Amino acid sequence: MFELEVEDHFSAAHSLRDYKGKCEKLHGHNWLVRLTLGGDALNGQGMLMDFHDARALLSRAIAEWDHANLNELEQFEVLNPTTENIAGIVCERIAAELPPAIAVRAVTVWETPGSCARYSPS
Repeated sequence: MFELEVEDHFSAAHSLRDYKGKCEKLHGHNWLVRLTLGGDALNGQGMLMDFHDARALLSRAIAEWDHANLNELEQFEVLNPTTENIAGIVCERIAAELPPAIAVRAVTVWETPGSCARYSPS
């Protein structure tokens, strides 16, 4: 099994619904997102996927969130804009664009340097 990882980031505001504490108020983060892809075989160039292409997939998946209030976006009208839900959405978006021989192994999202959530599809 081969794996590769790329990272990107976005800055956005959000507030957590049905939460009692500081995070129920509108606040922002500089999120760091790591995408881990995996597959059994390498292409003719000896790569699972070109890093440039993997990074482009990740950038497209998070582009609309940069400098946005996540609560105002359609995907978060009902879904709480938690770090866990962000990771799941990124995974779904990227998985839909991958060739069959490559799969998302995990998406890890840090909302602060010491706090992250990871989504790994089953």
